[in-house]
Amino acid sequence: MDLSQLQLFKDIVQNRSISRGAALNGVTQSAASQTVQELERVLGAQLLDRSRRPLDVLPAGKAMYEFGRDVLRRQQQFYTELEEIRGGDGGALKIAAIYSVGLSEMSKLEEEFHRRLPAAQLEVAYLRPEKVYQAVADDRVDLGLVSYPEATRDVVALPWRNEEMVVACGAGHRLSGRSSLTPGELDGIEFIAFDEDLPISRDIERFLREHGVKVHVVMRFDNIQSMKEALRMGSAVSILPAPMLESDVAEGRLKTISLSAPLFRPLGIIHRRRRSFQRAAQVFLDLLRHPAA
Repeated sequence: MDLSQLQLFKDIVQNRSISRGAALNGVTQSAASQTVQELERVLGAQLLDRSRRPLDVLPAGKAMYEFGRDVLRRQQQFYTELEEIRGGDGGALKIAAIYSVGLSEMSKLEEEFHRRLPAAQLEVAYLRPEKVYQAVADDRVDLGLVSYPEATRDVVALPWRNEEMVVACGAGHRLSGRSSLTPGELDGIEFIAFDEDLPISRDIERFLREHGVKVHVVMRFDNIQSMKEALRMGSAVSILPAPMLESDVAEGRLKTISLSAPLFRPLGIIHRRRRSFQRAAQVFLDLLRHPAA
């Protein structure tokens, strides 16, 4: 077996689909099926139950997957070490970020990253939180940027920063002239919330519950941009991270009101356990922890 076969099999298992694994590796579904059959012939064991949808990974297949993942990780470590020996230009860096990190935030990070490492390549994908974790765990990206970071069996979580949460509303809202509110003043108010399955939604609901507040949820969204647009058009309020609202406040589209009781959204950096980083990833990590003055 060769490394390309290991990569193909790893992608098939992670996606529970031969067709999806084939697409990720630029081969036909027929060629991918033939590769799996050849591996089973060489190993003398059935790896996948292809009669089920999604396909089942059999015990030999699970062992093969773990073996392939370890070999491919060691290959990546080798290339990292080789780049350091050669004194390379930093290589390429792939990042997955939640939507609410914000394009403006990433633009600033990208600008400073390229200032520090001009020849390196940077690719950023915006995903839902669970998709960021999956991309990191599957080794499809080097780093992930998430809120409410949590370590898992496959993923390391590092603290990045805390963002103050504030009440946000349209410029014409009856509360728009206030500079501060107690949580109790939000009781019964029309409220634009995050989707219930998001960590930030659970944290805001916990905060309101602890202060005896019950809001009237009129809409839910999975991203801050949609929530800001709804706030500008309606009579509801929301609780959002202050840094994501700076440009809207500066241009008069939204108003923000501080909460008398503090609430913060933690942001974190996640990466695959036992992953060796190329210079580009090391530089970006340093940038996140020690931003330019």
